[in-house]
Amino acid sequence: MVKKLLLFGDIGIDDTVALIYASLSEEVEIVGIVADYGNVSREDAVSNIYYLMTLFDFPQGIPVIRGAEVPLTGEQPTFYPEIHGEHGLGPIIPDDNHTLKIENFLEIVKIIENYKDELIIVNIGRLTSLATMFILYRDLMSNVKEFYIMGGAFWIPGNVTTVSEANFHGDPIAVNIVLTYGNNVTILPLNATQKAIVTPGMVDYIEQFGKTKIFKPLMEYYTRFYKERDPSLHGSPIHDALTLMATIHPEMFIFESYPVRVVDDLDGPARGQSIAETRPYEKQNNGEKIHRIAFDINYDTFFHNFLSVMTGQQLNND
Repeated sequence: MVKKLLLFGDIGIDDTVALIYASLSEEVEIVGIVADYGNVSREDAVSNIYYLMTLFDFPQGIPVIRGAEVPLTGEQPTFYPEIHGEHGLGPIIPDDNHTLKIENFLEIVKIIENYKDELIIVNIGRLTSLATMFILYRDLMSNVKEFYIMGGAFWIPGNVTTVSEANFHGDPIAVNIVLTYGNNVTILPLNATQKAIVTPGMVDYIEQFGKTKIFKPLMEYYTRFYKERDPSLHGSPIHDALTLMATIHPEMFIFESYPVRVVDDLDGPARGQSIAETRPYEKQNNGEKIHRIAFDINYDTFFHNFLSVMTGQQLNND
């Protein structure tokens, strides 16, 4: 059965790879995209979505919705051109003279009412817009079937600070709102996503056999950053595509379930740190919600699935 996905994203390179994957997969259907600040500004995210939807012939009528411009912390967001490029697409500058109809934020309400318990929300950027929906429409949000969130780093180094991953660090207040009120939440932290490495050899293979158009220059730009930061890497991780893949391939992951809290002390060194309560007596007795966390992946399954979808060729797991 095709999964109906509402995607919240700050459309940089790895978000773009997720959208390319979705456009080529027969197992998911994007029913709406919320453009948020994060890797880039909200307006750049909107422009990137239009460019990608046109380039990859997304079905007509998918709502594109303006999400949050700033976090619930009230701070001005920091963007990352050194990772994602000036506009979020590496060396590519999209045409911003688009005529795409941009929907009001409350279009999200219509999507949830339309799809109800079929709908899966995938959040691959900051969680500000998703948290806002819980603030405004808590009862309505209980109709959503599942939530998949890219964010966090449990007991491993973060990518913004020693303890914090970018999406959780950018708006930790929003993360705690989502984790407090969200049901059926799966978290894809760096523990799993940083292992979803796409190598230059994989990129060349997809370039040769796939219909992914801008994929190679995007990944070359992205990999250059990662290799400069860590020369031991054999490629670059596609955090957001892996999060989308989790909605259809749970067998790819090793999950554990714990209550989770994020440090929302905005000025302290632990800001954005994700903490899982692993003490069994606390897990049983304190009444907090328990969330599923992906701690590892089966790389062979990831490798074969990703190449199969991106090239349109079924690869064997041999």
